[in-house]
Amino acid sequence: MRVLFLIQGYDRPSSRYRVLQYLPYLKQKGVKAAVAVYPHDIGSDRKIYREIGNYDVVFIQRKRPHPLFLFFLLQRVKKLVYDFDDAVMYRSTNAASPYSATRERRFARTVKAADHVIAGNSFLRDQARQYAEQVTVIPTAIDIKRYTPKNYKKSKKVTIGWIGSRSTLPYLDRIKGVFEELGKRYKHLELKIICDTFFDCDKIPVIKKMWSEKEEIADLKSLDIGVMPLSDDLWSRGKCGLKILQYYGVGVPTVCTPVGVNRDVVQDGISGFWAMTHEEWVEKLSILVEDPMLRQEMGMKGREVVKKSFSVQACAPQLYQVIEEVARRGSG
Repeated sequence: MRVLFLIQGYDRPSSRYRVLQYLPYLKQKGVKAAVAVYPHDIGSDRKIYREIGNYDVVFIQRKRPHPLFLFFLLQRVKKLVYDFDDAVMYRSTNAASPYSATRERRFARTVKAADHVIAGNSFLRDQARQYAEQVTVIPTAIDIKRYTPKNYKKSKKVTIGWIGSRSTLPYLDRIKGVFEELGKRYKHLELKIICDTFFDCDKIPVIKKMWSEKEEIADLKSLDIGVMPLSDDLWSRGKCGLKILQYYGVGVPTVCTPVGVNRDVVQDGISGFWAMTHEEWVEKLSILVEDPMLRQEMGMKGREVVKKSFSVQACAPQLYQVIEEVARRGSG
């Protein structure tokens, strides 16, 4: 079975976590996979266009094809799988309105054209099911063999941390006041931001760590508490909780906004806490700051959740099954 994966870029998180990390498993299952960066226009990579009909399945990750390219694809591909892990049919949180007729139209066109759709969470699944019947939820996952538990040795400092891209940093900035209040209360507390851009806080030291793939897991293990604040809007409901999975992968407990998949991953009061208001953020973070044994207990419970439902080891067979069934329908 030959499969062509069209991705947005080798350094994109969605490409790494929803395609690239599965390739070794798919190879073991006999899949001959090829990966190419999604072409910008019909003339940008003629080799892809010449050879696209030679694959049993073409798998598009996240990108909604231009109508002309989609028409071209449908003339040549045997079977098409579309995978998405964001609310691509809506505008982002920062937009004046989440609704976009152009985004919705292109999303609908892509989903209708696909032989099977893979959605990153149940909210995204429901969006796709407005236009297609063959929709499967496969959550974003991490390799639990790569994310090993941290050492819970005692330290004079307690580090609250956040990892992410500059596009999601505004979510963290919105609860800056929480960290400043906690910093006044706990002199041994610090905030660590793992990103490529940063902000400062009053009353609490901020450790600014440039993100790198090589040091990512070591940086995660340096945290005592992970946070994932979000807004409660249509764009945020499409998020697939990667930050939480990364925290849990190394056994770090989490406080999060209970929006979208966050509610499924974090069991409130068991593997972490939910927080919506300023007061809830301060209260829940304070509990974890003051109780190192609870941090370890919740972190390891979170890791078990990831291992069972949000790991490559759990999700790879699901991905293979979808691709194999789609290819079989094409040859039948």
